[in-house]
Amino acid sequence: MIEIELDGKKVDIAEGSTVMHAAEKAGTFIPHFCYHKKLSIAASCRMCLVDIEKMPKPMPACATPVTQGMIVHTKTEKAIKAQQSVMEFLLINHPLDCPICDQGGECQLQDIAVGYGGTSSRYQEEKRVVEVKNVGPLISMQEMTRCIHCTRCVRFGQEIAGVMELGMSHRGEHAQIETFGGRTIDSELSGNMIDICPVGALTSKPFRYSARTWELSRRKSISPHDSAGANLIVQVKSNRVMRVVPLENEAVNECWIADRDRFSYEALNGDDRLGEPMIKQGGQWHAVDWQTALEYVANGLKKIGSEFGASSIGALASPHSTLEELHLAVKLMEGLGSGNIDYRMRNAEFPLAEGVRYLGSSIASLSDLQSVLVVGSDVRKDHPLFAQRIRQAARKGCAVSAINASRHDWAMPVAQLVQASADQWVTALAAVAAAVAAEKGCSAPTSVETNDMSVAIAKSLVIGERKAVLLGNGAAHHAQASSLLALSQWIAEQTGASFGYLTEASNTVGAQLVGAQPAPGALNAGQMLQGALKAVVLLNTEPEFDSAPAAKAVEILGKAQMVVSLSPFKANMAFCDVMLPVAPFTETSGTFVNAEGRAQSFHAVVQPLRDTRPAWKVLRVLATMLELPGFDFDSSQDVLKSISGLTAGDAVYVVPERLNNATKALIHLGGPAATPVVASIYQLDGIVRRAPVLQLTADARSVQAQEIAA
Repeated sequence: MIEIELDGKKVDIAEGSTVMHAAEKAGTFIPHFCYHKKLSIAASCRMCLVDIEKMPKPMPACATPVTQGMIVHTKTEKAIKAQQSVMEFLLINHPLDCPICDQGGECQLQDIAVGYGGTSSRYQEEKRVVEVKNVGPLISMQEMTRCIHCTRCVRFGQEIAGVMELGMSHRGEHAQIETFGGRTIDSELSGNMIDICPVGALTSKPFRYSARTWELSRRKSISPHDSAGANLIVQVKSNRVMRVVPLENEAVNECWIADRDRFSYEALNGDDRLGEPMIKQGGQWHAVDWQTALEYVANGLKKIGSEFGASSIGALASPHSTLEELHLAVKLMEGLGSGNIDYRMRNAEFPLAEGVRYLGSSIASLSDLQSVLVVGSDVRKDHPLFAQRIRQAARKGCAVSAINASRHDWAMPVAQLVQASADQWVTALAAVAAAVAAEKGCSAPTSVETNDMSVAIAKSLVIGERKAVLLGNGAAHHAQASSLLALSQWIAEQTGASFGYLTEASNTVGAQLVGAQPAPGALNAGQMLQGALKAVVLLNTEPEFDSAPAAKAVEILGKAQMVVSLSPFKANMAFCDVMLPVAPFTETSGTFVNAEGRAQSFHAVVQPLRDTRPAWKVLRVLATMLELPGFDFDSSQDVLKSISGLTAGDAVYVVPERLNNATKALIHLGGPAATPVVASIYQLDGIVRRAPVLQLTADARSVQAQEIAA
């Protein structure tokens, strides 16, 4: 540690730190624009100039390393005059359009100008103008005249997103930030550029001119999409979600969110929302009140149960549902005498539950891995926030290896890639295990020949201390998922690595925790989707898009006597008989359990749309009408408290003992060759699918083009 003096205070700071780091530790504010704690040092704005004794000129705090005994002044006349001069320079060309700027009210330049700007300018020349650029449906570059060339957006692309989509062209007065060759900004993390822009140069296209920042109420929430469990600030005006931005949580999402977390809110205000219960009669849909709809469902379930038995009733639940909703869905099926409930609609294999499958380590630990093997995942698109953490590790020398059906651009160096069809993944992973066995001098779990690639992967996993074997969505949905897990377990045991799943949805871990899987002898999702049920309850899911049978599921479910859809949207209309409007995550309280097993509760941020009701309340009332015991809950918090394996308090966490990736499954090299079903980045769930702006992105268009070609 090094001791320096900062504005008369002694500060201990690690060697190699900068004056800016010392100021942050001491709680001293130094004005800045180009500096960002997650990005490399650029020292381009010069706003952080400070007075350091024995140095003839003011020095940039962000780029000046601390030395023992250094004496720094941030409030002397020398420092303040330097900062004021920089501010005057920055405002020479900056347009004075704060009243119409979307960044107005949350603009660093605006805030710092109050303290360091003058009341008038000495420059009377015309301000420069930068040409308007169109870079896609998410980010607006209409006002690049405001840009102060801090290069935060450029560095974000290079260092966090992994793709340099923006750069600076020309020099001097003609310098400007732009894409090259007229390209669009297509990164799945691109929206973060809006947040880190310190002026109003980069703004949100969907939010543009829709509200002023001081009109918005800010409420905390959790992302309902992938398994990162990103912490959000949902901004609301007049009971309408207007914008979503990240809430910093260093252990989970740092200060970033994926574009689907940021822009999917458009679906919550869309025309496809279901606002009142509806019943299909004579092939026509009719709006009814809640009492009528729930009585219709209760009577139908009773009749089918008495005529065909409880085993003819089942539930298919989305792992994007809250912990409370899934728990009550399980209790409802149990109360009816049926064990038919499952969330694994995209799976091809349905092994008996051995434990609650999860990441196998903390999310934060991904940033410090020294080697990692990813099996069956396009991690960049499936899990953007996990990918950026692995990207951080790769920048520090982590050896990234992959076994995949195709070569994906992960925007990071991949040291070894085994490109093999899905039916060869088990053999490819077994070859890695055999190579590990040769390195360790032990017996291999299977007799498979090694090759140069498997040996290279094995060597990367044997050396070092921090390593992981991660199974992606493709591996989880694989027809030989148990063998892949068993091989991963063996490799992890021999190399000292962690192993686990990059779980698919916001509550995949939670669904396992509350037992949203079939009881022994009951029907799994695959069997239910083959027409084995007379009555089906669908919770927040659309089998046409969320299941392995896909379009065939429409035909199969259409033959059931009763299909009940609980969804925020007009979903499953082709085959269901009753549609019950339930609240999306913004209109209900609940809990999601992310990939690392961190349970995060949230509250509703807006009132439910029209007659929409939280799904946990709908399930509770339905159970009461069916005269089932054990549903006396007054709030979602009461439901949460009734779930075993959780501790409730200021924070809620899954008991670690419940999280277990250990398996007793045997390894089978031969087996079914079904291609795993993996949802594309903007088709993951019903909310993302209905977000118009996300469906205009390059990622969405490429998938649409593939579907047309097929």
